[in-house]
Amino acid sequence: MKRIILKPGEERRILLGHPWVYDNEAACILAGPGKEAPRAVLEPGEIADVESSGKTYLGRAFANPHSKIIARIYSPSKEGVDKGFFKRRIREALLRRRAAGYDFRRDSCRVVFAEADFLPGFIADRFTGWPLDELEAAVQERPVTFELAEAALGPPVSWISVQFLSYALDKRRDLILEALEEVLGAPLFVTEDPPGAPAGIMEKPPVKVRELEGLPLREGVLRGTCPAGIVIFENSLPFAVYLEEGQKTGHYLDQRDNRRLAAAFAAGSRVLDACSYTGGFGIHAARAGAEAAVCVDVSAAALETVQENAALNAVTGTVAAVEADIFEYLRRAERKKERFDLVILDPPAFAKTRASLNDALRGYKEINLQALKLLNPGGVLVTCSCSQALDEGRFRRMVAEAAADAEKRPYQLDFRYQGPDHPILLGYDESLYLKCGFYRVC
Repeated sequence: MKRIILKPGEERRILLGHPWVYDNEAACILAGPGKEAPRAVLEPGEIADVESSGKTYLGRAFANPHSKIIARIYSPSKEGVDKGFFKRRIREALLRRRAAGYDFRRDSCRVVFAEADFLPGFIADRFTGWPLDELEAAVQERPVTFELAEAALGPPVSWISVQFLSYALDKRRDLILEALEEVLGAPLFVTEDPPGAPAGIMEKPPVKVRELEGLPLREGVLRGTCPAGIVIFENSLPFAVYLEEGQKTGHYLDQRDNRRLAAAFAAGSRVLDACSYTGGFGIHAARAGAEAAVCVDVSAAALETVQENAALNAVTGTVAAVEADIFEYLRRAERKKERFDLVILDPPAFAKTRASLNDALRGYKEINLQALKLLNPGGVLVTCSCSQALDEGRFRRMVAEAAADAEKRPYQLDFRYQGPDHPILLGYDESLYLKCGFYRVC
């Protein structure tokens, strides 16, 4: 087993729970045990042990010398990697979701969140529901309910969208997919039904991350079959999901709880869902009794799905889909003196890296400033950032600065993060990426 020996002092972050070793933190690579072991070169995807400069053992890792992250620690012990290892880790991840209240029979959720579930570089989102075309043919009543769909089509089916973001796990792709299918096809406890093996597995990778790992670009159906569209139920509301065409893995599952809370402020309100994607916040607001919900997004395809979701939820008359750049839309709405009682800002990650953070902060401040101007007295702003590089403290300061420039005095109603199916691992700051503040304007 090769050993990655760190430079003096570089172990501090790892001892606090961070799983990554960067290329500039390694002093040398040794070929085996012992102080006199010869120097060696890492091979992409191999397993190596990580030690401090004083040769204290820190953990076992997946290695990739062609990445800036040359090692991703997956275990504090000298644990081997086979199908049994992957099955244990996946089962443990499922048990964490079950303990958090997810019902695998009804709920879609992220079942593996990479390093935060101790499987570095592997993400799996599980979507539970029915093929969209079958549901539309079999269920005429609107809004569609889970019970109506099940009565017409039988028990729900699941499909999985996966991402392989590290060289080592991509190399073990078939082994991981077998483990995933076997774990989902078996009961977590002997007294329970199994979650259910997937009918299909779709790969939907982010291009940039695979490039940084030296991996080829690849996407498509890996196992079974995946319909063009499916219908899932989030907080008991139906949503159309397109695994192959949609952004990321097809649906932003991390905002489930935040959408439910935002809807609590929607009754009788005029609502703006900015950067709406497929209308998650706006549809929740309309179903909760909003007077009107305006969904704004730059993607025409996403807005077509907004309209599909409005029809599935019987709120077509309440929901309007507007194709526009959000900066231009907000400025235009202010010039026209439009006003809203609830504004949701859920933009894409403006800051992909720390180097782009200053420019991103200007963008975040601008849309928050304009959104605050559009709020009626007593209105509620729900503002989000999914930029991991923007930490919570700077995010809060940005909102405060935007409020000061807008001459508003908001007070905080709540502050939230991603759902528990996207666990936050202490010491691994990258796992805390979503910030969601709820503010009422005086």
